[in-house]
Amino acid sequence: MTDTQIYPYLDKVNIPKDLRRLSPQELPHLARDVREFIIDTISKTGGHFGAGLGIVELTVALHYVFNTPEDQIVIDTGHQGYPHKVLTGRKNDLQMIRQYGGISGFLKRSESEYDVFGAGHASTSISAALGLATARDILGKKNKVIGVIGDGAMTGGLAYEALNNCGYQQRDMIVILNDNNYSISPNVSAFSNYFNEIYASNTVQKLRNDFWDIAGKIEPIGDRLRKFAGRLEEGFKAVVTPGVLFESLGFNYFGPINGNSIPKLLRVLNVVKDLKGPIFLHIITQKGYGFEHATEDKGFMHAIGKMDKVTGKSIAGPKTDKVSPPKFQNVFGEELLEIMKNDNKVVAITAAMPTGTGLDIVQKDLPERVYDVGIAEGHAVTFAAGMACEGIVPVVAIYSTFLQRAYDHIVHDVAIQKLHVVFALDRAGVVGADGPTHHGVLDLAYMRSIQTMTVMAPKDEQELADMLHTAVYSCKGPVSIRYPRGGGTGIARRKPRILDIGSWELVRTGQDIAILAVGPMIGYTLAAAEILAKEGISLQVINARFIKPLDDKMLCDISEKFSDCITIEDGQKAGGFGSAVLEAIAEKDLELNVTIMGYDDKFVDHGTQAQLIKEQGLDEEGIIKMVRSVIGRKIQYHA
Repeated sequence: MTDTQIYPYLDKVNIPKDLRRLSPQELPHLARDVREFIIDTISKTGGHFGAGLGIVELTVALHYVFNTPEDQIVIDTGHQGYPHKVLTGRKNDLQMIRQYGGISGFLKRSESEYDVFGAGHASTSISAALGLATARDILGKKNKVIGVIGDGAMTGGLAYEALNNCGYQQRDMIVILNDNNYSISPNVSAFSNYFNEIYASNTVQKLRNDFWDIAGKIEPIGDRLRKFAGRLEEGFKAVVTPGVLFESLGFNYFGPINGNSIPKLLRVLNVVKDLKGPIFLHIITQKGYGFEHATEDKGFMHAIGKMDKVTGKSIAGPKTDKVSPPKFQNVFGEELLEIMKNDNKVVAITAAMPTGTGLDIVQKDLPERVYDVGIAEGHAVTFAAGMACEGIVPVVAIYSTFLQRAYDHIVHDVAIQKLHVVFALDRAGVVGADGPTHHGVLDLAYMRSIQTMTVMAPKDEQELADMLHTAVYSCKGPVSIRYPRGGGTGIARRKPRILDIGSWELVRTGQDIAILAVGPMIGYTLAAAEILAKEGISLQVINARFIKPLDDKMLCDISEKFSDCITIEDGQKAGGFGSAVLEAIAEKDLELNVTIMGYDDKFVDHGTQAQLIKEQGLDEEGIIKMVRSVIGRKIQYHA
């Protein structure tokens, strides 16, 4: 529950209807309460932070001016959605955000009627808002539709496709650009705000429309008057605002205005909500607004763990003498840097995630050979394909979940042309608190289905280094290496070596059942094998490090020695590694019973990686249970 003394205005608000009972003068106080509540809560739980603080005033103003949930607000990605959650009935649930069994860190249609459209990938809000507006018009409804998009999401091509179509369809809707990386001096900002408030007024809008109508009736110079007035207005706007692009796309542009000022937001929103056609409102906010540490270090404060709100420093977990193994992303970055130092034809490409993928390590030494293209995964892939045409070897490092957005580009621009592009898929498997929009459980299936693609998954950080060298120096066409979020195994490192393409690795000899495990599933399988050995059950464990091509020779050997095998992968079962094994067995007419372990045909919710792997039965306990089940079936069969 909120504390009445600490958050007196927020305590009065559970849903937007309560908010709309407040006076306009009370809204800045409510915004202060919302901001303090988010700071106090997320500093204890962790979560996305800076973007939400910057959009508090806009969120308050939107729910005040518009009649939500009848009026529909689409918020891009959900990083900005925490204030929205607080004001739409979930303030008491915020302490469990992104935790197992708690509310999602993103907007989610099944969670609230106020979450009109769920999204975890950026640049979708304008397209979704246009879809909602079109459906409204088809159904004959009269509600308002507002799409809110961040300036980072405006680097994605989908946003511009949507803007273009909005201008073409000319439906009544509002797009709000929350620009938190745009600097503008106070005097220019004041003039621009003054101009836009005048321009947005009903009086000026009426004069503008009346002049247009009258000029059209004046013969023979009416058309020339209209053109002259249009040019004058367009030229004036081009000088004092950055909106000429959006005007040319068919929008009525307003901005930029101070998005952290509730009075200014209320004045503009109250006017534009009743204007016809597509409206583009450009607001300037400060990421982390109201919390000094968040405004000073915007990158660190984008998403935080537990934090001391006074110092802004992370709260370390319990001290231990155990040395944490290096993260896969850092091993990747360090190894790629060594390759690039020795080979100037190798470059790195990412889509707005240099730090998350480990490419920041490369950027420090070789900034001119690391290309961050923004939130534009499709462009990243085709950009890489163009380089590969000239003999450059691009290493494209993108999270597994985000590379899904570039599937067509991988197929048409890379694979069909048999170009040598290396795809490094970070965050493969379940990723934890970000949930289903960010889990990387589809890449084994979607990459292995692409002709000419080689697909690898390392069991540890040493094998990741081996695979990176193999991908760069031994493969000829497109290559995929996928690896999980977080730390490796802590294995002692050696000099990388080139692997034989399509080769598996026997890591434990056994007599009863063969286990074919992919990537980090090796660790769980070996732990299960140790426990089962005490029961007299002997497992043969194979590191199935190549998903495509398979190791046909070892698979034939397994079929000769065993009647049963289990495949284990941290990916979707449908179309994944287990499916590949079944296809090969059918094609070669081998006698081998296969049990597939992986993620079922449903979306996995959020929680820690350990919780989710256990829930899905892929930890050592789940593997032991499955082995016992298969052994039981064998005994019954032979009896």
